[in-house]
Amino acid sequence: MVEAVAAAASLPAADVRRAVAFAGAIAPVAAAALSGGASALARFSVQLMQPVLPMLAQPAQDMAAALGALGTALVEWKLDGARVQVHKSRDEVRIYTRNLNDVTVRVPEIVAAVRGLAAESLILDGEAIALRANRRPHPFPVTMSRFGSEQQPAAKLPLSVFFFDCLYLDGATLFDHPARERRDALVRSLPEDIVTPARITAEVAEAERFYREALAAGHEGVMAKALDAPYEAGRRGAGWLKIKRAQTLDLVVLAAEWGHGRRRGWLSNLHLGARDPASGGFIMLGKTFKGMTDSLLAWQTEELQKRALSRDEWTVHVRPELVVEIAFNDLQESSQYPGGLALRFARVKGYRPDKRPEEADTIDTVRRIYRESIA
Repeated sequence: MVEAVAAAASLPAADVRRAVAFAGAIAPVAAAALSGGASALARFSVQLMQPVLPMLAQPAQDMAAALGALGTALVEWKLDGARVQVHKSRDEVRIYTRNLNDVTVRVPEIVAAVRGLAAESLILDGEAIALRANRRPHPFPVTMSRFGSEQQPAAKLPLSVFFFDCLYLDGATLFDHPARERRDALVRSLPEDIVTPARITAEVAEAERFYREALAAGHEGVMAKALDAPYEAGRRGAGWLKIKRAQTLDLVVLAAEWGHGRRRGWLSNLHLGARDPASGGFIMLGKTFKGMTDSLLAWQTEELQKRALSRDEWTVHVRPELVVEIAFNDLQESSQYPGGLALRFARVKGYRPDKRPEEADTIDTVRRIYRESIA
């Protein structure tokens, strides 16, 4: 849509994209661009109490790959919390989610933490996260229960906040400043206990040690950020790479859904099940369409149709014969699936033709992994 608006208005796509990031929506930017051109886009700028779209990260295979791409980098803990953007103007503080929703009234402890800062005006990017008494994080759904329709009270489940970027400081807009300068502004302006732990290094061994420290503290991994990268609001920039711990399970394919777009004609979205020793059947844990090459899609489309039990317009249900290794970040409670658990960020590592369905991981193993994650 950004590209289309830019072409229609004869404007650089980067200028339109930046305006959308600051406006938080494309409709007003499109109207301005088409009616007033470049001069009309100038009104879409950084303003306090007007949230901007967050910058996002791309995955890296491992730490060596990340530092190989970035060289010397800012490596910081990656917390599995709720992304928050905080605006401060003297005593007024507003808190926004990654979807730009105003949640100020739901997080009074974050408001209090920011209101007491010496800086008169700030825009900060960070994570709100629920921590146990031992400072290890609760599972992600517990943190998110503070933001849901049945909101947990702050007194019962307090949130901690950790900031990793400073985008505006006392009248100075820092979006286009390099990450090193924004980190310096962050450290100067905030107390250490609300700044995300980080270090600057080009050494893979040192970065790996720091990564292990993050995992040992119960967090999901680290971010590696190019020191000269600006804050690309609303973009998944190449200057931010995420390295996260992944666990794997050998699961059985129960069904697959036909793909859309460039995957049309291929069975794409896999339904995944763990073995139930009690019944001899399989219990669904979720779906995934990630991690598949074109050759894998073609292969599994042929193989799954050979095993079809039933089908409708969207889905082919199959005999539970193919075992697939699935990488995932963690598990969460879910009322959607009969086992009460669902995979988070599941992706295909590869099929396991060496394994029979009766050798797939059991629902008992899955439940043990979940119990250990919340212990």
